[in-house]
Amino acid sequence: MLNSGWIYREQVDRLSAGLTILDYYSKRYTHSSRNEWCDRINKQQIWLNGKPATAEIELQAGQQLAYHRPPWSEPDVPLSFQVIYEDADILVIAKPSGLPVIPGGGFLEHTLLRQLQREYPQDTPIPIHRLGRGTSGLVLLARSTLARSHLTQQMRHRQITKVYLALAEGCSPRDYFSINCAIGKIPHPIIGYIYGATETGLSAESHCQVIKRDTDKMIVQVTILTGRPHQIRIHLAAAGFPLVGDPLYTIGGKPRIPDPTSNHHSTFPGDCGYYLHAYSLSFQHPQTGANLHLTATPPQELSTEYPPM
Repeated sequence: MLNSGWIYREQVDRLSAGLTILDYYSKRYTHSSRNEWCDRINKQQIWLNGKPATAEIELQAGQQLAYHRPPWSEPDVPLSFQVIYEDADILVIAKPSGLPVIPGGGFLEHTLLRQLQREYPQDTPIPIHRLGRGTSGLVLLARSTLARSHLTQQMRHRQITKVYLALAEGCSPRDYFSINCAIGKIPHPIIGYIYGATETGLSAESHCQVIKRDTDKMIVQVTILTGRPHQIRIHLAAAGFPLVGDPLYTIGGKPRIPDPTSNHHSTFPGDCGYYLHAYSLSFQHPQTGANLHLTATPPQELSTEYPPM
């Protein structure tokens, strides 16, 4: 089935003033060729200030651009999810690996948010945090205005404890270790930028406990004190223990950056293959003040003889 299409809206910045519309899109969004962008403009899929545009119009700062992407067929993903806790204020679900939380990266209908909109058409629960597409486990959502405000504040003040299980390459000689490398944007030739370990990034902190070892891999329990994009994947890779099966992040915490002249398949943050599970959430109920501690059963690859706290 085709989805309903999407409109990508943006405002022209000062650095882009003077570019033609064709130059703007072909230089900014290199996932498509110049000829492909030219064809979209000719089909009136690119609008400027509410009207169909032509390729040679020169842009001015502050103008509004809109790419009307026509309907497309999305990749199949697991769409079901398990309700862990539900009341009038909050919803906590366990999502499967492979299901995106919000639209993006070619997914519109096949997302957790769209499934929730179908399940709760009147007052759709709003995610308080996100998980990567390949990450399974607990997602916290607000069902009331009060809950959204209180839970967002708890998240901002680091009062929500999030514990993950990860299958990592190698074996740390230490049972406990912390990772503090900064995470920031790194230029990417196709999608503009990507997150990775970089000295110029924002501070990030992860506390790790090895709870099971094998000859060449280990299960690590990770508690994150910050919520940077792809933090656990980047941090464990930066410490020398990238996630087993992670197609993107390598030792050092740097993403694989594709050669734009190569025909090899490029890897992106939404690609799956790694094992990372949001195992537990601890927070204060926004209405009652009760302390809640919820868990989600991990996949078999992350199961342990002695479950973590």
